[in-house]
Amino acid sequence: MEFQHPIYLILLIIIPILIFWNHQRGRHNQGLIQISSKLFTSDSMRKSGRIKKNTITITYFIIILLIIFGVARPRKIDTIMETSVSVIDMLLVLDISSSMLAVDFSPNRLEAVKKTAIDFIDNRKEDRIGILVFAGESFIQCPLTVDKSILVSLINEIKVASKEYDGTAIGMAIANGVNRFRNSDVKSKVMILLSDGSNNAGEIDPITAAELAKEFDVKIYTIGAGTNQNLVPYPGRGLVPNEIDEIALKKIASTTGGKYFRATDVKALNSIYAEINDMEKSEIQVNRYTQYKELYGWFLIPAFMLSVLMELMRRIYFRMVD
Repeated sequence: MEFQHPIYLILLIIIPILIFWNHQRGRHNQGLIQISSKLFTSDSMRKSGRIKKNTITITYFIIILLIIFGVARPRKIDTIMETSVSVIDMLLVLDISSSMLAVDFSPNRLEAVKKTAIDFIDNRKEDRIGILVFAGESFIQCPLTVDKSILVSLINEIKVASKEYDGTAIGMAIANGVNRFRNSDVKSKVMILLSDGSNNAGEIDPITAAELAKEFDVKIYTIGAGTNQNLVPYPGRGLVPNEIDEIALKKIASTTGGKYFRATDVKALNSIYAEINDMEKSEIQVNRYTQYKELYGWFLIPAFMLSVLMELMRRIYFRMVD
């Protein structure tokens, strides 16, 4: 509670002054009439007179106190906060071609990416996130959702594509991802595309797909996953060529307003996702409203009622007592 006009509270000093003045006045009057009061008045009359006087005095002090508080305009303050979150729709586009089984990441590229993706999702509390996987073809693993437990469960189920679907169709993956954003009405749409190869499958060129993404205001961050070595260890095959098309991945990112990253180990991969997490923050807007509830009526109305009551008692009851 606060007072809109607290300056009027200074008038409270009147009350102790009046109390002192009333006390001194009572002592003075008592000295004037104590000569023969017992000769002309009975004990009951004197007692009734004291009750009358004290009742009137206390009531008047209460009325003055209520009026002072009333004119100071007490009011109750209620603060209402409305929070609106501008969420981001994100699609994690993960390469699941056979080359993702290379063991230059521990335990292999795919498992390292899955773990990092789960950690990334855990930090995006408000956003809708989906999973799209691709090899020679692209598949939606999980549509855009806010249910993080489902996302994590479906990420854990991701396996390398079977031999009949092997390949790297980056352009098709981007086009499929853009299609998933078609019905999204959020302001910010982001795709995080991770691949360890070059486009060698599908009917859509990656740069053409990037232009399509730009038309739909989809920003693409691209990540090239793999060490800087020309040959990388692969289970059952020995050393295989490391074929990351950095030129295409950089072009995709620059076309859509995103950024290209190179992840040469698990630590770098974690840092990249952390950086993207910092770059794409959900906007939280807080609107604060203040409501005032006037309380002066709780003081002025009782003051008025007491004044009326005292006037009635003075004219009826106290006159009868006199």
